[in-house]
Amino acid sequence: MPQGILYRSMFILTLVLVAVLYLVPSMAPTLPGWWPSFLPSRKIRLGLDLRGGTHLLLSVDLDKALENALDQNAEELRRVLREANTTGVTVERNASALRLQTTTAEAKTAAEKILKDQFPQLIYEGAPEAGEGELSVVLDRKEIQRLRDYALEQSLETIRNRIDQFGVTEPTVQRQGSQDILVQLPGIQDPARAKALIGKTAVLEFKVVAEGAQAAGGEGTVVLNGQEIEPLSGQMRKTPYTLEKKTLMTGDVVADARVRPASTVEGPSVELVLNERGARLFEKVTSENVGRRLAIILDDTVYSAPTIREKIGGGRASITGSFDVKEARDLAIVLRAGALPAPVTVSEERTVGPSLGKDSIDQGILSFAVGGAMVILFMAIYYKLAGVLADLAVTLNVLFLLAALAILEATLTLPGIAGIVLTVGMAVDANVLVNERMREELRLGKSARAAVEAGYERALPAIRDSNITTFLSGLILFQFGSGPVKGFAVTLCAGIATTLFTAVFCTRVVYDFFISRRRLNTLSV
Repeated sequence: MPQGILYRSMFILTLVLVAVLYLVPSMAPTLPGWWPSFLPSRKIRLGLDLRGGTHLLLSVDLDKALENALDQNAEELRRVLREANTTGVTVERNASALRLQTTTAEAKTAAEKILKDQFPQLIYEGAPEAGEGELSVVLDRKEIQRLRDYALEQSLETIRNRIDQFGVTEPTVQRQGSQDILVQLPGIQDPARAKALIGKTAVLEFKVVAEGAQAAGGEGTVVLNGQEIEPLSGQMRKTPYTLEKKTLMTGDVVADARVRPASTVEGPSVELVLNERGARLFEKVTSENVGRRLAIILDDTVYSAPTIREKIGGGRASITGSFDVKEARDLAIVLRAGALPAPVTVSEERTVGPSLGKDSIDQGILSFAVGGAMVILFMAIYYKLAGVLADLAVTLNVLFLLAALAILEATLTLPGIAGIVLTVGMAVDANVLVNERMREELRLGKSARAAVEAGYERALPAIRDSNITTFLSGLILFQFGSGPVKGFAVTLCAGIATTLFTAVFCTRVVYDFFISRRRLNTLSV
């Protein structure tokens, strides 16, 4: 056997062995314990329509993120004005702009200088008129786009972190469009809990409970409700708390959150582990407020308001409330994963049962088996031994395609199965072009060797051009499609690559082998 044919044959056999090794984890019910240590263990992931689970399309309120950014700029601007001893300037947010009201020309000049030097992201809403004491500034367009992109990306990362800690295997969390996030949770049949966990804003704040004259309410205070359990009845009741408006700490200082088992009638608690800055701040807050009550607030609800007995070091705090173990665990997940930068709402929701997914798999396999059998039978009858060789190429094509999906850890969906069936048809089409071209060459009286060489050489441009155009169409579907459309595009593009390899490269090796052994005097085609 010539070395060129030997090397090509060994290359094909190596690829077959690798493909089988990558498909074993997906096909075998269980794997030996030693398998993952040095052999591939990646599986072909089943999509939501095959496995069942929850599908959510979340919309991020980017306008709210911009409002929050304006509020932060307003607070920072007030601080800078205060530190610069600039009097006679008030800052208020009005819709999408900040209004600076100045009482004197000197105050206006000082405010304009601070805006220019320290707040380049704020631009004037129209040119400021001389003699008027009001300045109106808005966020720059580039800053608005940066904030929108940040809010969406941060929401994506936060939701992904929460789902990872939620314990969902092989979830799908990806950006869709300009302000939407697609979330698919295979195997999750409780969408209510998933929505509650994903959409929770988790704004954690620490404030002190008002005392003395402030306890009656008024300027500088805020009233928030808490929940307590009545000792006798065991029922939940709302308890109002009058708190000082100033926030002493926020959730950005939380490094970790852990569930602690119940030690009182109130149930389990959530222990907060603060980062270095948070530990120093918490020690300062507790030392300055010994004897007062510190309210721990999550999403405008007071979870607990313990009395500070002494200065607390070590960077640890605790949230106690009337929740069960599951609620405490979800709360810990949210606090660990961080707060969402903007509210999210569920704009689309679907739940697929596992039985429906099983039916889809069975029907998809049946359609693939029936379609593939008809194609294989037709090729064997119509093209004789050349058709049988084409059938072997199609079998290798499906093997390589499934192995590629396993290597890429792609998600197989029902449209993806349709893409595999289409790939079988396209693989046969390539072999049909080669076989028909060889038939024409044989009719012209050429030898078997010449017919094979001419058949592959002259059919290749048509095979190449048709597959390249289809591949480009698949790339467009993948780039601009979503969900099931992307699943179809992935299998289509991977199938085109394996089709070209098996139909042009693998079958040619077989013909060259028999020609080299002088056993191919006639072609059964």
